[in-house]
Formats: sequence, C-alpha cells, structure tokens
Amino acid sequence: MRTWTRAVPAVAGALVLTVAVTGCNSHSSSKKSKKKSHSRSHSSHSGSRSSKEKTTFRLGQASPVQKSDKSSSRGARYTVTPTKVQTGTKADMDNSGLKKDEDDGPQIPVYVWSTLENKGGKPMELGDMDDDLVVKTDKNKRTRALIVLLGQAKWPNCPSFDSDKEMKPGDSEKICSAFLVPAGQKAAAVELNRGFSKAPLEWPVTR
Repeated sequence: MRTWTRAVPAVAGALVLTVAVTGCNSHSSSKKSKKKSHSRSHSSHSGSRSSKEKTTFRLGQASPVQKSDKSSSRGARYTVTPTKVQTGTKADMDNSGLKKDEDDGPQIPVYVWSTLENKGGKPMELGDMDDDLVVKTDKNKRTRALIVLLGQAKWPNCPSFDSDKEMKPGDSEKICSAFLVPAGQKAAAVELNRGFSKAPLEWPVTR
C-alpha cells in the first residue's frame, strides 16, 4: 500500500501575524497623521472583538458552526466534535498493512474519534466535514489525517468510514480517523484549521 499524509507548517500562525502587522503598518504610513489615530483605534477595536472569540474547547464540546467552502456544498453549515484521542503503538503500525516510507522515518498512529453533524444548507460529504482536522504533537508537529491511496489500513478499534457518504441537514455521524506522527511523540491537541484569516480551534488532550 502507498500512503499520503499532509503536513501543516508549525509556523502558519506566525506567518499570518507577520502579514497582518505588515499590512497595518503599510496602511498607516500612507495616511495623514489625523487618520493614523483612527486606524489604530479601529485596529485596536477589531483586535479586542476577535480576542473574545472562544477557540479552545474540551474534548466532547462541539465546534462553533462552520461553513463549507467546497464547490459542491458551498454554504452548508456543520459542526465538528472531537470526543477522544489516543496515541497508538509501533505494533499498531506494524500490523496496519501499510508499506513503510523510509523517508518519513519511524511513525506511529494517533486515533481521533469525532462526531460530525450537518446543521443546515446543502448536503455535504462526510470526508469534507473532517478535512480540516489536524493533530498537534507534544513536539509541535502538525499533521492531517492519513489518506490511503490503495487499499485500506487496519487499525484496532478505529474502523475506516465512507468519506463519500452524503450527509443531509440534520444527519450526524461518529467516525474515527488515523493520523501518523513521528515515533516518540504524543498527541497534545486536535485542531480545526480555519484558513489563514482565523486562528484554529483547539481541543487539548489531557492525560
């Protein structure tokens, strides 16, 4: 079998901050001094407003309602609720049936159980609802869920699911997804990536 995982740069948040600060400074320098104070006041007000947004949740707490930006389901509303996280073992990896990729080095699975619910709008594929979930390790490495290109991987107590299943408004489904992280690291949090304009939502893993 071949595998494909998508890594998320740990510096993504820093990159967003740099762009935001640069844009703000450039805008201020091009305005008259009378407008600078207004720009700073507006930025401060916006920052205060955004800082009140809740972005950290306990496992079992649903995310705020998200909106799909997929072409087939644009505007559909849904929630993601990570409920359980478990770091697997080398034996799990050895028994998975996956072909090892020497370039990635030794890896182990992390299992994330979630509940996905379509809250309204258009039908949405199940796989699109958990597509932005990310596991962050205790070494600050981030990775998306494992995608198996050929065949299926076998994990204990984490069965595969039909990612093409259509979820109509009101439908909910409990799934388990596997993420591969470097051996020796453990899951520290589950994140829901919301693009570069918003901070990710986070569910810390308590031990």
